[in-house]
Amino acid sequence: MGTKDLSTPPVLEKAQGSSQLATFAAGCFWSVELVFQRKDGVLQTQVGYTGGHDNKPSYEAVCSGTTGHAEAVRLEYDPKTISYDDLLTIFWNKHNPTQGNRQGGDIGTQYRSAIFYHDEEQKNLAEASKTKRQNNYDVPITTEIVPAGPFYAA
Repeated sequence: MGTKDLSTPPVLEKAQGSSQLATFAAGCFWSVELVFQRKDGVLQTQVGYTGGHDNKPSYEAVCSGTTGHAEAVRLEYDPKTISYDDLLTIFWNKHNPTQGNRQGGDIGTQYRSAIFYHDEEQKNLAEASKTKRQNNYDVPITTEIVPAGPFYAA
């Protein structure tokens, strides 16, 4: 009888029922996760790495800047309770999207701002929200808006 590896939680890959997935990077994933966990309609969250090329990223490798991954939060939410637009507002309000590869004292490509969309509707909403949010800044927003790819639990 084999033993199951419980060191890393299973990756949140599919939404259940009518729920949907969203994935955001906005600096250190722990504080980003916390702000989403506190919202009604967010059913579960998971921190991890995405957006890079290493298919077995470790914390140390991601911090080295060689994997291309960002620290991110994937969440499952109920769109009847909280909309994707609401999630985008939380995302924009959580961080400074003009800082490039950093958030405050956290410096490196893993701390970049990114929205990883799961479908065309999310892409369109993300792009529209970025355009609207740009009006709040005198410098360009550096947030990437890219397709959600493989997600690796931290």
